[in-house]
Amino acid sequence: MLEPYTVLDFTDERGEIGPMILGDLGAEVIKIELPEGASSRRAAPFYKDAHEASDLSSLQFIAYNRNKRSITVDPNSDEDRSVLDELIRRADIIFESAPNGILAALDFDFAKVSALNPNIVHVCLSPFGATGPHANFHGNDLVIAAMGGPISLQGPIDRPPVRISVPQVWRHAGIEAASGALVALTRTRRTGGSQFVDLSAQSVMTWTMLNAMGAHAIQGFDFERGGSTINNGKLKMELVYETADGWIVALPTSSVIEGCLEWMIEDGVVDATYRDIDWQNYDLNIRDLDNAPINLYQAQEILASFLTLHTKQELFEFGLNKGITLAPINTLEELLSLEHIQTRDYWRDLELKDKTVNTPGLWAKPSAYKMSIRHHAPKLGEHNQEIRAELEKPAKLKEPVGQEDLLPFSGLKVADFAWVGVGPISSKFLADHGATVVRVESQLRPDVLRANGPYKDNIEGWDRSQFYGDFNTSKQSLALDLKQPQAIDIAKQLIAGSDVMIESFAPGAISRMGLGYEEVRKLNPKLIMISTCLMGQTGPAAEMAGFGYHAAAIAGFYEMTGWSDRGPIGPWIAYTDTIAPRFISALLSAALDHRRRTGEGCFIDVAQIETALHFLAPELLDLQANGHLATRTGNRSVYAAPQSCYPCAGEDNWCAIAVDTDQQWQALCSTLNRSDWANDAALADNPGRLRAHDRLDDGIKAWTADKASADVMAILQAAGVPAGMVQRSSDLLQDPQYQHRQFYRYLNHQEMGTVPYAGHQYRISSYDNSPQGPAPCLGQHSFEVLSEVVKLSDEEIAEAYATGIVT
Repeated sequence: MLEPYTVLDFTDERGEIGPMILGDLGAEVIKIELPEGASSRRAAPFYKDAHEASDLSSLQFIAYNRNKRSITVDPNSDEDRSVLDELIRRADIIFESAPNGILAALDFDFAKVSALNPNIVHVCLSPFGATGPHANFHGNDLVIAAMGGPISLQGPIDRPPVRISVPQVWRHAGIEAASGALVALTRTRRTGGSQFVDLSAQSVMTWTMLNAMGAHAIQGFDFERGGSTINNGKLKMELVYETADGWIVALPTSSVIEGCLEWMIEDGVVDATYRDIDWQNYDLNIRDLDNAPINLYQAQEILASFLTLHTKQELFEFGLNKGITLAPINTLEELLSLEHIQTRDYWRDLELKDKTVNTPGLWAKPSAYKMSIRHHAPKLGEHNQEIRAELEKPAKLKEPVGQEDLLPFSGLKVADFAWVGVGPISSKFLADHGATVVRVESQLRPDVLRANGPYKDNIEGWDRSQFYGDFNTSKQSLALDLKQPQAIDIAKQLIAGSDVMIESFAPGAISRMGLGYEEVRKLNPKLIMISTCLMGQTGPAAEMAGFGYHAAAIAGFYEMTGWSDRGPIGPWIAYTDTIAPRFISALLSAALDHRRRTGEGCFIDVAQIETALHFLAPELLDLQANGHLATRTGNRSVYAAPQSCYPCAGEDNWCAIAVDTDQQWQALCSTLNRSDWANDAALADNPGRLRAHDRLDDGIKAWTADKASADVMAILQAAGVPAGMVQRSSDLLQDPQYQHRQFYRYLNHQEMGTVPYAGHQYRISSYDNSPQGPAPCLGQHSFEVLSEVVKLSDEEIAEAYATGIVT
């Protein structure tokens, strides 16, 4: 898809996955390294504890550097500098990690890069953004996740707020950078000129908060963490239940309880009278704790008693056979043996020195062209001669660029049949950047996000949910009853005039409506259609319906979140819903660019679990290579200490402190006036500090306990120690860095009035990229869409309203 483009990768462990994804999509990716190699070659985990940069010992490096070639550049060599200049002239996109990255070491910045290549896209990944009051803050995985907000939502209330125990920040940031790069590339192609894409990892992590991003401004209070429950401010619904051999994620709703009822009766958990309960009424009144004969909490107790009698695999297979979603909380070992993933031929063999292991494979299945793995991670300087020889040949001609001031996707039309998270976020990506996106839904079956908070002023209503709002900015809403044949006819007319169609129903559902790809391609051969669901369109578990928390359980993220002495609690709500759209956004840009050049439409199957597994790739390799099984460790790193969230003055206030290096350790000791620690040889390195973690935590807590979290952050940051207050949505709305970046955008909604919407996670230098408008009310644009987009006559529109086709 991206074969014409050349990408220069100056990243380290902070974002290498982004250029890799563009390599998966066909781009030529060249990794530029100093003679000593990128720092990511020395990033844990290692294969058999080797530490040499040239021998591919870093499993982190191996996981995120496929489809790349490596060239080394000596900053003291005039010849090498000429080589670098020529590479930049020929490139289309540059990625760099900042601060203290390779590109800066070579004395290059955006101005110098643009002087060599006036149409370059320069993507800079940094902890908090390239400018602003926190631009120079020290940030690592724990600190960025704390300041971005998701940590404030995770964990039981009787313990510190907790992160996912394996690194996630730079994996999110890398994929989002790939998405931003392709938007900027589209902008350059249409308007000309270089583009600087300034990505903030903090903003990226705020997006993993989902409905909590701006909750305080909408409903008047912050969401609170509550272990493994869904907490919408009015009730807590338990998601995690113990089984005979582990844990499982299940919803205590009628579909699960009634689906398991005969087995429950057989087990003696309930008696036959439970067959007479009106389970539909139970669902309708699930928030009423006085509901008779059974309320939510009683139902949860029954479900817990039943599930503990059976194994995860028994329950999973039963659910698949009965159409009930029972999602096992898998370990990494169980993931590697999961039949469904093996059936889809997802894993790819990877040759290490003396063994073959499985690594996450290609994360989408396009019908019209093949994604491929052309190179495994390169040795240091492996392609020096090859790349230098290529530079002796004339550069390939580049396409001419336009001169109009256009949004990247202006003129593009999108038929959005998706719902909940992944699909709508993916189509929002196109809408926010100028596409006309028509969201098709119905008053008879509204998007479930409309029925979940935060609600404006905490008053429920289909058009008062900012959970729906943040994911559907810049769109138009068409309300159609798709159960009626005439509505399907209208949908077909919409699709026939569209460039992209996105749907996220369970496999087969869209075809049963008469809107499957084989049908719609007859109407529109150039259509790009994306179907995205939990497990993909094929395989034994394909028809498993569910939400992002089910996928997060199956994909291993629940096993990675919480405390070692307690059961898993999982990330906040639907974690994989924050991963898959990043991949799909890049995929959409690439597919559209391919169609522009070839005229070729396609169908693309995206299994959300297959995108998510890339966020555990180093840990999967570590298990197979070294036998180390990653699991939940609270806030502690396996490799560095001390790291945790420490209590501060006030109620439930915390500051994350995360020491990575010996230098940072000495700075911490000096700031806390702990010369005893600084002079203790047993604490001089990370292994020693890891062994003494409990003692160090006690000492740090004593220092933070009477200080405001913002003061702790400021004091330690000034000393060069990574530290960040654990921020809730109320803090984020006041964050001076976010105010500088204009992260929250206040837009006027038809019913809610002026409310904040979460903005983009990157800023593009040539224009003010942001949501173009508020989310629509249900059916708000039905008449305009039917008349202006579908182009029905007045009589046809009147008939559609009269017959209830338009709801």
